Amino acid sequence: MSFPILGLTGPSGAGKGVVAARLQDAHGFAWIDTDAVYHVLTSSPSPCLDELEKAFGTGIIKDGALDRKALASIVFAPDAKDQLELLNRITHKHVLAVTHERIQAAQKSGAAGAIIDAPLLFESGAHQSCTHTLAVLANRQTRLMRITARDGLSSEQAQARIDAQKPDAFYRKRADFIIENNGDVQAVHAYADALAKELL
Repeated sequence: MSFPILGLTGPSGAGKGVVAARLQDAHGFAWIDTDAVYHVLTSSPSPCLDELEKAFGTGIIKDGALDRKALASIVFAPDAKDQLELLNRITHKHVLAVTHERIQAAQKSGAAGAIIDAPLLFESGAHQSCTHTLAVLANRQTRLMRITARDGLSSEQAQARIDAQKPDAFYRKRADFIIENNGDVQAVHAYADALAKELL
């Protein structure tokens, strides 16, 4: 039997976590959160951190870890597209290496499958390691409420974040499966259950 690897993506505030948690808790999938992997890689000395320091200078390191605000001020500055692309090139490489290690560990441990939870699934090339891809989408108002509640942002900041991200059409064009998560948890669980049945 093949080992399904589901690439899970979608814009901020769409509610990917609800889908991933259901597949993990009810169907035995290993959930690999690439944001968490990135956090671990940049929270203490690592080859990833060394490469970032070399690219962006010692000012982005504070107490042996990444100073996220300092790095953000460089890569999100006006006309800093090249800097952001450089950041993504460096980090994606290291995150994907750890992700592949975790997929192998999940297979050995007898997991039913693996989920690669990656906001930049297609942009990073991580989708190439997946057997299937799923995008979770939600309407703008729902996303705004979730982002402001979760991240403590103002409505203006949350709108700016949404505007900076890819539109729904980007995901609809690329993903094998689409799920709308506008707050009906039972419907989302039912969809995740049906999807698990199909993948397994």
